[in-house]
Order: sequence, then C-alpha cells, then structure tokens
Amino acid sequence: MFVLRNVGKLIFGSGSQESMIELPQGQLYLVRPLSPKGYSELIFKDATARIRRTAQEFQYQLVVQRVYEEGEAELLADEEGEDAEIDALAAERDEKTFLLDEALHFRVESREGSQKVLAWKDLSGDVGDVYEFVCEPSIQSVQVETFERIAKQCQYERKYRKPHSTASEADLQRFDFEEQPIPQASPIHSPTLARSIDSSDAMFQLKNEANQAVKRDSAPTTDSVLAEAAHKEEHVKAEASNQAKGPPKAPPKPEAQEILAMELGELHFFDFPSGAFVLQDSSVTAQVSDIGNWNYWLHIASKDREWLGVPVIADINPVFNFEFLSFIFNQFTEDGSAYSWLLRFKDQKTLERFQEGLMRALWEQLNEVKWTKVKEQERQYVLDAFEDLKMDDAPIEEEEEEELEAEEADDDAPRSEHYDSEEEQEDLVTQPEDSNTNSQLAVGYKHDRSFVVRGSKIGVFKHTPNNHLEFSTNISKVETPKGALFSPKKVMLHGEDRNMILQNETDPNKLYRMDLEYGKVVDEWNVHDDIPVVTFAPENKFAQMTHEPTFLGISRNALFRVDPRLSGNKLVDSQLKQYASKNDFSAISTTEKGYVAVASNKGDIRLFDRLGINAKTVIPALGEPIIGLDVSADGRWVLATCRTYLLLIDSLQKSGKNEGKLGFEKSFAADAKPQPRRLALTPEHVAQFHHETGTGVSFTPARFNTSKSGEETSIITATGPYIVDWNLKKIIRGAKAPYIIKRYTEDVKADDFKFGSDQNVIVALPNEVNMVGKNNLKRPTRESIAGDFQRLGGTPRRSSGRVGTRESGRYKLGRDDVVNSPY
Repeated sequence: MFVLRNVGKLIFGSGSQESMIELPQGQLYLVRPLSPKGYSELIFKDATARIRRTAQEFQYQLVVQRVYEEGEAELLADEEGEDAEIDALAAERDEKTFLLDEALHFRVESREGSQKVLAWKDLSGDVGDVYEFVCEPSIQSVQVETFERIAKQCQYERKYRKPHSTASEADLQRFDFEEQPIPQASPIHSPTLARSIDSSDAMFQLKNEANQAVKRDSAPTTDSVLAEAAHKEEHVKAEASNQAKGPPKAPPKPEAQEILAMELGELHFFDFPSGAFVLQDSSVTAQVSDIGNWNYWLHIASKDREWLGVPVIADINPVFNFEFLSFIFNQFTEDGSAYSWLLRFKDQKTLERFQEGLMRALWEQLNEVKWTKVKEQERQYVLDAFEDLKMDDAPIEEEEEEELEAEEADDDAPRSEHYDSEEEQEDLVTQPEDSNTNSQLAVGYKHDRSFVVRGSKIGVFKHTPNNHLEFSTNISKVETPKGALFSPKKVMLHGEDRNMILQNETDPNKLYRMDLEYGKVVDEWNVHDDIPVVTFAPENKFAQMTHEPTFLGISRNALFRVDPRLSGNKLVDSQLKQYASKNDFSAISTTEKGYVAVASNKGDIRLFDRLGINAKTVIPALGEPIIGLDVSADGRWVLATCRTYLLLIDSLQKSGKNEGKLGFEKSFAADAKPQPRRLALTPEHVAQFHHETGTGVSFTPARFNTSKSGEETSIITATGPYIVDWNLKKIIRGAKAPYIIKRYTEDVKADDFKFGSDQNVIVALPNEVNMVGKNNLKRPTRESIAGDFQRLGGTPRRSSGRVGTRESGRYKLGRDDVVNSPY
C-alpha cells in the first residue's frame, strides 16, 4: 500500500490550487536516446501523475510526485526534522513540475499488454530527451484518456487565454503530436549508441539541411531522432498549424516616399518551442522607407513571398550585433501577438548601411527632426547606443556564475495571508477593502524602514535582521496642515529619515514635510508662485542620512535649490538655472559629492558640478522620454530609464586634456563623447514576456544598489509582473542578457534595493509588499518567464497553522497583521 503527501482531487472551475485529475500509480523515467550520460534513468520507482492549476489564470502544471510505502514518509520526516531549508529540498526531491505548454509535446501511447505510457519532452535536456510516466496495469484506459483530454484542454487555455469550453474537437486535436514512437524506458531495450565525430557531424548536417525526409520506423534510432529534430527546425510552415507563434501574414506595404536603406540578407524567425532562431529564407530584401508624416516602415520580402512589414518605432526593440552580423527586432500584430525576427547580413559594411538607415528612421520618428541636421558626433553616439558591444575598460575575465546567494533565503518570509492557501477560508484577506493600490516606495538609509504609499495612506515596514519585512505601523491619513486629504504624487525621505517630503499633484507649486515620528504633515512650503515642481532629489546621494535641510528640484525648464529655512518662497534665487526654451525636464539625481544629473522627456541628459551655471556636459537624446534617473555615488555611471530600455552612460573621460575627469567636472573634448550602453531585454525575451502577459515592456525607474562602503554592482527595475536584476560587471564586459528575473502574479508597482545590500530587493505589488532575496531570481528561461508558481499552487507543507512568533522567520501573518487590510 502506498501513501502520498498532501493530495487533493478537484475539477475545472474550482477556486483551489490542488489536483484536477490524478493517475495514482506509475514510474517516472528520463529517457535520453542520444546521450552519453546513459539511455534511461529511473527518477521515481513509485509515483503519481497529476494536473494542477496554478495561481495564474489559464496556467496549469503537470506534476509527478513520488509516493512512499506506508510509514516511510513519517520516517523521513523524523530524520529531516522541521528545518525549513531541508523541507524545501525534500519537496523538490520528491516532486517534478512542468508547465503544461504545447512545447512539451505531451502525448499518450498504448503498448502491448494494455500498458499506457505518458511522454513529454525534456525542454532543458538534449535533443530527443523525453520524460515517460509508465502507468501501472491497474490504471484503466478511461482514466488515461480523461487525463490526456484535460491536458489538451489546459494547453488550449494557455495558448488562447480563454476557457476550454470554447474549444471544438478540432481545436483540441491540434494538441495531438505525431512524434516518433515513444522509446522504451527500460534499459534492456536501450539501442546501441555510438556518439562519434561522424554522428556529431551528421547532427550538424541534419540541423542545417532543409526538406530532409524523415522516415518513421517502428523503433527509434539515433538517426531517426536527429532527423526528427531537423525536420522540426526546418519545417516551420508545417508546424505553424500546431505552434502558437508561427510567422504571421505580412500586412500590405505602404507607399514609400523615400528609401533609407535596402539590403540583402537571411531571415530567421524565433521559434518559441525550440527557443532558437530558425532560418526562414536564405535571401530576402530588407527595406527601410519613409512613408510620410514622420512615419517609417521596415519591409522584408523575397522573390516569391512577402515576409513581414512593421512600423519603425521604439517597440520593435532593435539590437545590432556586429560579431554575428545580425539585426534582431520584435513585431507586434493587431491581435496582440508578439514575434521576434533576426536578419543576418553578408558583411559588416552591409550591416552598417542598414543600421544607418534604420536608426535614422527611428530617430526621426521619435524626434520629428531630420537626421541630416544632427551633428556627426551625436549620430555616432546614437548608433553606438544600439550596438551590442563591450564598454571601454571592461575587465578581462571568464564568464562567472551569477551570485545568487542572498544573505538569507526568504522562502519563509512573512507574507500577506492570501499566499497561505491552507488557512481557513474565513480567515483569509484576499482583496483590499479600498479601491487604492500601492504606488510608491521609499527605502530608508539611516534606519531599517521602508515606506509604501497607498492612496492617502502610508504603510511603514521594518527590515528584520534576517532580511524580511515586518509591518510596523500605518499612517492612515495624509493631509495638509489645513486638513485637506491628498494622495502623494512623489515622496522622499529627508533629515536622517525622520521626515518625508511629499508633493500633492493638484498643487505642484507646494511641497509638504511630514514628521514621521508623529505621522502627520507639519509644514507646508510654497516653493515659487511661478515655478511648479516636477520632481525633487536630495542635495547629495546620502543627504537623507544627515541633517542637511536643503534639497534640489526641477520644473519643466529650471533647476533650483529649495531651502525650507527661507521665509516666504523656499526657492533659492541665487541657485536657479532657468532656460528660455522649454527643455521638458523629467528626472534628477545626485552623486555623493553633490554633482547633479538632469534628464528630460526629449531624452537628453545634462551633467552639472553645481547649481546656477550651464551644464558641463549635455548627453544627446536617443528619442524616448527619460522617466527615471540614477547616478553611482562616485559619478562614474549615469543610469537613465526609458519605457522600453535603460541607458547606462560612462561619464569618465578616457583621453585628452581632461583624461580622468568626469563629465560632471569637465566638458568632453569636441572629438570625444560619453560611451553609452543601451540595456534592453533581448527581443526573444520581449516576445516571450508579451506572450505571457499580453503587454509590452514598460520599465519602472531603475536604480543602482546603494551603500556608503561599497561600489555599485547591480541594477534593479521591473516591467509588468517581472522584476529584472542587471549585473553591472557583465554589462560592462558585454555579456548577452546580463540579467535575472522573477515573475509575480501581479504587476510590480515599485522596487528598490535594501540600503547597503545588492542581495535583497523590496518589492511593492498592488496589494502586497515583500523583500525578496536575489537567490529567488532566475535566468530568463521558458519556465522562469512563465512563472514558477509552485508555492502558490499548493506545494505541500507540514504545518497549516501559524508558526513561530512575530519575530520568527517562519511567522505567518494573521488577519491583524495584514496592514489594516491592507493598511
């Protein structure tokens, strides 16, 4: 007799997150027909297979869990004890989970003797690797058939984002995958393997030959499996009926008023199931044209097919890679789908000509100014920013593993109650009682506190020694000294973190000081009658840790100092730099020495060494508005946030009479320029993010990790439900995709590092706030982009009650702890 830990049986439509259907007995194998590691590996001798819903709509998991002989589970529990880390490892050891996606090619086969086998691809393994769940003979055929049908329904829901009840039989048949016969799992039936140079060469040849016939024999061989892989990669058209992301039909080509570039190249399409760019056409013409009214068009066609056409806008996310002579970009269609394409050119000169034409189109579209009017130096700056290149002085070192060791794992951190699915239903607070959501986050430098703005309330959270957040108190009403309630548009900690500066969006000429010890606004400051405040920043990077009373502000066309000690208006006239033209300033940041960087909605950045004078350096605009700005403490790195990308600029001068000086201190020479690095998600990741969320990239203001004692090493930002952590060293040396991610079930509203650490990030979701260790962020893969909701989906726990004390790392929040629901 066998028992299984924490098994439930539910059906479609249930609000629970446990099993929908179960096959109670079988064995799990990993079969590697082509691997030198061994042909077949028995993973679980006794196991159960289930389909489980997740916390995210239309997302389901195939789960295979080990079962134990009676008494064995309790014995193991006694040996392991109640340690949380050991518990987590045990859960991972005893369970395999797979996102139910058509890329798995999930299928069922009946064998002699009524044996039923479930099989699916190992997406993280080698070509031909498959998992097999071999059912016990006691499992009835109708159970397996029902399991297979529900698996198809789950894949349908994930692919089309709608209930399976809308699917016809023909729709579900699209998830019947005609594969090679499932290889036998038993090592007795292992075919002879000869992984020689010849077979490796054959693999390479097969992968690159088109129209390779695939002979499907009754028994699998090395050649047949290799040919099947080549068949899949080279026959994208045939796969289009089964794959969610086949190439879309090209829209009509608009009439061109001027051709900016026209070059020959190869066209490749990013194939979601294989995770690779697949050759579509070896000879296409890529044309960039001006179609009038500052609109531009990229059209790609061959002699016998119109492949695609897209407007040239920032959302195409262009990346030029000169090492591989390639241009990668995204395509978004009217039905909300996203695709990723790659053009490869024959030589560098061809790519340079194409890059010049496309960047001219993109720049003119964003700025509505002709490219020919731009200085040559600024043109080269724009081109450099979109190249996939290393920065000067990049350290020469081997690729290193990402440091993912947080100071303390947060798996047992306190969470708001709707994470704890095993609590009594009436004890859950799953939705806020008001219509507001969290909007802003301010992280303390002097004291271990974080402040989260939610409408006209502010929640205060304590940072515990084991790197968790604990609710401290709630400021329930943010109101002016005259009693008018308001929701702060912008907040900043000030005066040793004892005060908070707030702005009311309806009255931009005024600022307010809140005394955090009393939890109320005590001062109202009129900055200037004629100069509205757009945003403000500390006098220097660490000023909030001191008694410094003044701070800096910007309007659309002015930079100034605010001194609350002045009578009347608080703007210091002698330190006002006002421009006659409207520069449309949007963001400001300062260094430890008090150097100032100011960015604009036009996309340019000005660097000052002090107020009241002209900028020492003006960094040209790429076109997109800058919505956030940060500067490293020493002033070396300037970090700007645009909607679809970040911009990292090295302000250190490398040559000339000002060598060794920062752009804040001395102007760059006429023949020199700051070196930009455009940080964007790779186009294939953008397409996968869009596939998962239905929305494009929209970054929150990015920030460096901050510390008085150490250099910046990481950058944190978010887009939609993803937080993205960039490794600064890898960026500098030009690593591809130098970032790790974590997906949440809701969009991230604000995020920042804990002060003094690059290992812990504070995240504000619409109705939750938590601190996450960097060890919980993963490299972007199909699984991490889709989201690891295993914990949310009912991972077994040994305890369902509250554990520990309020100070304990394993404490689970009760109703009274959930920030007054939510504050």
